[in-house]
Amino acid sequence: MQTAPKKVINGWAMYDWANSSYNLVITSTIFPAYFEAIVADDKHVSKTAITFLGRHFDNTALYNYSLSIAMLIVAIISPLLSSIADVRGNKKKFMNFFLTMGSLACALLFFFNTPTSTTGATASNLWLALICVIVACVGFWGSLVFYNSFLPEIAAPEDRDKVSAKGFAYGYVGSVLLQVICFVFVFFPNIIGGFENDKEASTIQFRIAFLLVGIWWWAFGQYSLSRLPKSSPAISGDVEHQLLSKGYRELQKVWKQLTHLPALKRFLFAFFFYNMGVQTVMLIAALYGKSELQIPTVNLIIAIVLIQLIAIPGAYTISWLSSKIGNLKTLMISVSFWVLLCFMGFKLPAGGIYQFYGLAILIGFIMGGIQSLSRSTYSKLMPVTKDTTSFFSFYDVTEKIAAVIGTSLFGFITELTGSQRNSVLALGSFFIIGLLLLFYTANVKAASNEAIHN
Repeated sequence: MQTAPKKVINGWAMYDWANSSYNLVITSTIFPAYFEAIVADDKHVSKTAITFLGRHFDNTALYNYSLSIAMLIVAIISPLLSSIADVRGNKKKFMNFFLTMGSLACALLFFFNTPTSTTGATASNLWLALICVIVACVGFWGSLVFYNSFLPEIAAPEDRDKVSAKGFAYGYVGSVLLQVICFVFVFFPNIIGGFENDKEASTIQFRIAFLLVGIWWWAFGQYSLSRLPKSSPAISGDVEHQLLSKGYRELQKVWKQLTHLPALKRFLFAFFFYNMGVQTVMLIAALYGKSELQIPTVNLIIAIVLIQLIAIPGAYTISWLSSKIGNLKTLMISVSFWVLLCFMGFKLPAGGIYQFYGLAILIGFIMGGIQSLSRSTYSKLMPVTKDTTSFFSFYDVTEKIAAVIGTSLFGFITELTGSQRNSVLALGSFFIIGLLLLFYTANVKAASNEAIHN
């Protein structure tokens, strides 16, 4: 196959530009800090204790559990929806549904507020926040199932590493650009009616950022959809009748193919474990820095932006390295580096701002590359097929279940031991298991001589 025209490739990459604003502002920087600051029963007694559904939670653990629920929902529904999308050839409509749902949920976070600076969020407000967090997360990850599946349709195997890296690079640039716009409101709240001298009592500057994310995500998402090609149905003829059963049969067909592709199957197992660590780090980095390491909010945000900026050359560098030594070897090097980063995060001293900056730079360099290369490696291991969405649904389900387990274990270990440091150390074990399974994948691939362009 030939790679699609530049117009299509850039349009595809622009969806990373669109949705990465959610990933940075909502899951990594402004919203986690805002949630941690206002969600408490009584801030005079405890800044982190919150009672919800009759149970006492640490507010950071409650946030992690909400993300876990969202990803579990995606893991349950995406395989069937993706198989139906392949049957009908309407993955763009599914992608539009999820991105619209997610962007609307982000915009509704504008109404998540606390009545005073001394009491925590009200019960109704907390319900609103958690529902929006879950719906936005489902929208984000649900749309990615269909977005990722376009990669093998628009890029030839030899170009997929580069095209995948381009998507992540666009995402980092777009998210940082919106983050800077949001910073203007956060640090100069008087522009929009906030209180310059009483940032604790003023929340409008934070809530306007959530509204901007919703608008940005939806608007650029529509632009991306306008450039993406229309998919062909995997099954010809009348597919309206018994669509659900046809979707299940399509899913069963793809699963049967998957079980007969040893290297692809082994890679998914490896991806499950090392991605458990990657996704958890991405989701909890801001809360870990703020609550465990006591990094001031301004310095924390600077560190997160550093991660995004460094990730751009990191994604391209790792793509270049894969062209020299192969995808699997490059992934092994990347995962080994993650093991070291977990140990460094565990040992990082509280209040060590510059050490935290250093760790952020290292995480940023490796983060974009491993995500980009994982996606393109999976697309290369796939057989030539019209069932691209169904195949990628297994990739995305693996990713979501890994995130569910990772964030849940992180919250559980934190509550059990009273320290997030122990949770960070536990993440290192996921990377070690993933590394061992990558070695196993490479051996299976060499033995079976399956197609992957190194």
